[in-house]
Amino acid sequence: MRTYSVQEINNIIGGMLVGNTSSMVTSPEQLERAKCDQISFIGHKKYEKLWAESKAPVAVVNDTISIEPGENRAFIKVKNADLAMTTVLELFAQDGPKFDTDIHPTAVVHATAKVGEGTRIGAGCYVGPDVVLGKNVTLYPNATVLDECTIGDHTMLWSGVVVRERCHVGAHCILHPNATIGADGFGFRPCPQRGLVKIPQIGNVVIGNWVEIGSGSCVDRGKFSSTIVGDGCKIDNLVQIGHNSVMGKFCIMAGNSGLAGSVTLGNGVIIGGSASIKDHTTLGDGVTIGAGSGVVGDVEAGKTYLGYPAQEARTTLKQWAMLKKLAAGN
Repeated sequence: MRTYSVQEINNIIGGMLVGNTSSMVTSPEQLERAKCDQISFIGHKKYEKLWAESKAPVAVVNDTISIEPGENRAFIKVKNADLAMTTVLELFAQDGPKFDTDIHPTAVVHATAKVGEGTRIGAGCYVGPDVVLGKNVTLYPNATVLDECTIGDHTMLWSGVVVRERCHVGAHCILHPNATIGADGFGFRPCPQRGLVKIPQIGNVVIGNWVEIGSGSCVDRGKFSSTIVGDGCKIDNLVQIGHNSVMGKFCIMAGNSGLAGSVTLGNGVIIGGSASIKDHTTLGDGVTIGAGSGVVGDVEAGKTYLGYPAQEARTTLKQWAMLKKLAAGN
């Protein structure tokens, strides 16, 4: 078990120690559940009231906190407690699943595939013809990388991930279990003789560096060219990204949200859970779409949209307030 003193943790995260405690820290935990050997954090003033009842001897807190730690307790003050806690969590993170051998005997690796130094391939994996795996790539059991794909250095594919033919994943990416990269886009056209005719999807998917894609999410391949996910994008579980969509850098998509085909996102776009974006729309840099919203047209950079159909948040909130008054009047 890893244990740290409050002074050791403070030195690591570079905060300002207020108060002190003789308790050694064995793990992190939220305020309400913390025990007398655990560290917690306070990232917002509304949680300050929980400190008095918490058993945690130490907490990482914002430097604007208005309370004192108390006897034999300590605060580590930082500018951003949420960000500092990422370092604390890394201190206590356990190692991932172990590999007895770099390439498991049951893995199938095509003779033409190139495997970089330090790369590990788990049981039941398939690596197809002309695939290029960079250095220190990890393929957990039963991951699949089909023909002519490339996977960048230090990228991790968890079990059940499928990267289909001719797709490209950058460096330092994490693809969580059962994510699918490069499935066919949803393209059909009515036909008098055959009902619905499938439109061939002959493009691919290009994913940048430092991208994370959650479990069960799907990034469809382009109909003509590429569906693109920019550097640093973070995609939650059960997210759909339609064919030929283009995401800028550092976009966030929360669970159950989706992009229809040929959507364009600027840099730093945030899409809340269960929000949906109509095909062939453009969201400018820094746009925020509220949870459950339905976007049916272009959104200018920096705007926040909310509702179904989505409008500027101020307009939507005014409408909701008026409806509430009308309902109360009846």
